[in-house]
Amino acid sequence: MESIIIEWNGSEIPQGMRDLPPGRYVVEALDEPITLTPEQEGGLMRAMDDLDAGRGRPLAEALSHARELLDRR
Repeated sequence: MESIIIEWNGSEIPQGMRDLPPGRYVVEALDEPITLTPEQEGGLMRAMDDLDAGRGRPLAEALSHARELLDRR
């Protein structure tokens, strides 16, 4: 299912939510910035440097690696 962005005034149910079929949903605020640890930020910076230097991985390989890490949780 694709993402639906809604604006909520804190009291009324937004139309975007009323239109959803029954089921389980995850709702999280988009207005709050994601805070990275220094280690996470450093890892992202190193990864961007590697990409800039032509040392990236093919998308399929990166996705496979990410799936393996998530499966370990």
